[in-house]
Amino acid sequence: MQLGERKWPEAKEITEKVVVVTIAAFEQHGYHLPLLTDTMIGTEIARRAEAELGDEALFLPTLWIGSSDHHRAFPGTVSLSANIYVKVLEDIIESLIGGGFRRIFLLNAHGGNIVPAKLAVYNVHLRHRDKPDLWLVFSSWWQIGKDSISAIDSLSAKMVTHACEQETSIILRLRPELVDMEKAAGSAIPFTSDFYCPEESVPSRVDVIRAFDQLTASGALLHPELATAEKGEAILAATSREVVAFVREFAKWQPFAPGKPVDGQRSE
Repeated sequence: MQLGERKWPEAKEITEKVVVVTIAAFEQHGYHLPLLTDTMIGTEIARRAEAELGDEALFLPTLWIGSSDHHRAFPGTVSLSANIYVKVLEDIIESLIGGGFRRIFLLNAHGGNIVPAKLAVYNVHLRHRDKPDLWLVFSSWWQIGKDSISAIDSLSAKMVTHACEQETSIILRLRPELVDMEKAAGSAIPFTSDFYCPEESVPSRVDVIRAFDQLTASGALLHPELATAEKGEAILAATSREVVAFVREFAKWQPFAPGKPVDGQRSE
């Protein structure tokens, strides 16, 4: 159910429902994918989840602009600075809380949003710590769908990077006319470390900040040339199932009291 299609008196009567806020970006995705790639992906996952959930949950329109300053060396990227983006998300969340909503789920479709979005959730939570029934949750689609995505045998890369096999596959499924597979080429970065993988093919154990033009000349990583529409459908189906499962569980979450010390722990 789209919250924006309700009248305000109706909204007042459905505040017990989970509200899903999809956040995305408008940024470069290599030579072969459109600037709205993240927004297209996040919107489709939310659309499929909404189709399954019906009136069980409320959805806001996808926020198409994100925190993409690290992509601004590539023309076409439109970004909010991290500090402004934090405030934008805080104001969205605060608006929902002020309207009486208590279960708010930020569904993310862009890696650069992770840090500011988590900070926004953290800041709002601390301002409302007197509301034990308030739940603020954040997850990216590749995080909530991680296990289901990694079980897709056809994928050569089990982790999403940028303009990669997974993202390219999804856009091939959704808008194939916008994909130029003849120009689909990523970058494999020659860097040896036990702790840091700049191309994100495996998880890093440390966080390193780099502008994207310092990582890849094309704007893409790894092997988008391996993408197919069939892989894209499998990713979308797997991820939307997990979003639906979470929202249904989330709707039942209840406040809980602080945990008591277990045996052998001191309580002072």
